[in-house]
Amino acid sequence: MASIVDVVAIALLAGAATGLGALPILVTDRISHRFYDAAIGLAAGIMFGAAVFALVVPGLEFGSLWEVVVGIVAGAAFLLAGNRLLPHVHLVMTGEGDRTFPPSTAAEEVIEPEDIIEAVVAAEANGSRSEGDGAAADVDSNARRAILVGSAITIHNVPEGLAIGIAFAGGLEAVGVALALAIAIQNVPDGFAMAVPASQTDLSKLKTILYTTLSGAIPEPIAAAFGFALVALVTGLFPIAAGFAAGTMMAVIFRELIPTSHGHGYADIATLTFVVGFVVMVIVDVGLAV
Repeated sequence: MASIVDVVAIALLAGAATGLGALPILVTDRISHRFYDAAIGLAAGIMFGAAVFALVVPGLEFGSLWEVVVGIVAGAAFLLAGNRLLPHVHLVMTGEGDRTFPPSTAAEEVIEPEDIIEAVVAAEANGSRSEGDGAAADVDSNARRAILVGSAITIHNVPEGLAIGIAFAGGLEAVGVALALAIAIQNVPDGFAMAVPASQTDLSKLKTILYTTLSGAIPEPIAAAFGFALVALVTGLFPIAAGFAAGTMMAVIFRELIPTSHGHGYADIATLTFVVGFVVMVIVDVGLAV
């Protein structure tokens, strides 16, 4: 069985993947919607499979149906409540507001800084600025946007870290690793969403990459360690804890990842990669008998 040090190290790597999303600012501020949607679809499929095979199924084996059900509902409610406090990362990335499926004319577009700026400006001041705003105001506004997105990423990394820790505490090492990989894939575009507005402030590019990395690298391992220690010390909590983590992940998938990956005209490839991701988890759980 993996130790808490192993779990923290794996969660740290998954969380630090936000820093990979910041690397493109060194050369460009554009990313293809096709690639973005495919990556998010793959991550969603792996995470959904992990929620089922690594959390729900083991929870039912070690506890009662109602313990797992209560945990799932509580986890979903927790995630949705958190999203009420801060805007969704995918809305900040695409500027879609409340639109779940924007027009297909956006299919050939790429994600640019303007997408992030328009989304957060709309939340702050109904999407407009006066012509008299100076450079200092622009820098301050970009700083607020970076903090806003970074806070959202941090909140979403907490339940994901819990899921990693709980999976390893249940003795499902291979599934825990696959789950960490899915979270890392998801964290890459999230890191880009934070890095672009941050790069337009007084921060250097190196500091921007550092702070973006820390937005995932700090909360993820802390939450993973907490989940691992809690279940390891109080084994009777595993069914509820597993259900809670699964509920948060399902809420993220269906409230955030799927709408994101189906919003730019690449729904087919996103659906295909979702299925591929789920199949990967089927192979890991059943084919490898983990």
